[in-house]
Amino acid sequence: MKSKMFAAVAALVLAGTTVYAQSKPTVAVIPYTNAAIGKTNEELAPLTKGIADLMAGELMVNTGIKVLDRENLMAALKEQDLTKDGRIDMATAVKIGKILNVHHMITGTFVTDRSGTMVLTTKVIKVETSEIEFATSDKDKTDNFMALVTKVARKVNAGLKLPDIPKQLGDAREAKAEKMPFAAVLLYSRAIAAEDAGKKTEAIDLYKQTLAKFPGHDQSEAAVKRLGGK
Repeated sequence: MKSKMFAAVAALVLAGTTVYAQSKPTVAVIPYTNAAIGKTNEELAPLTKGIADLMAGELMVNTGIKVLDRENLMAALKEQDLTKDGRIDMATAVKIGKILNVHHMITGTFVTDRSGTMVLTTKVIKVETSEIEFATSDKDKTDNFMALVTKVARKVNAGLKLPDIPKQLGDAREAKAEKMPFAAVLLYSRAIAAEDAGKKTEAIDLYKQTLAKFPGHDQSEAAVKRLGGK
């Protein structure tokens, strides 16, 4: 009798272990902090959410991980009243991560200098331990902003030792990112801000303006379709 019970328990443990092993690491990218000063701070304010969304889009290329969708993330941020200024401390990031059952929370800061260089600093918080498990910083000209986001996303993926991004998909994404103008990045970021504010018509118009500047932008195309803008 005891041997049968032991076998049953062992089978359950093995099954649980197998499911855990097969589960994908889950990450969420929360708003970045705007560290620019003066008039530049106001001009770049939409990037707080824009960077987060673009970074999430780059990480989604990796089929070996799960990136939290924007809808669930925004619901959690609204519940914590964090949708306005986007400033989230580590304790709150961990709290949100636990609510959403996320393994890694990604955030950071951005700032530009007088030469038009954008510095993007990123940190990853391990929800289970509340510790910063990886941090990186990189910079490039503002005109190469999307390529900078793509490069940092690759660093994060490697730094966390997440499953490798399929080479063909990664290479195609990098080639596309190099062509996205900063004007399109700003328009897309403003569109996200408008959507979050409940300004549907304005958001659709801004997403369409983004597509006019950068045809084929998949995230803008998906947003227009989601909002019923055809």
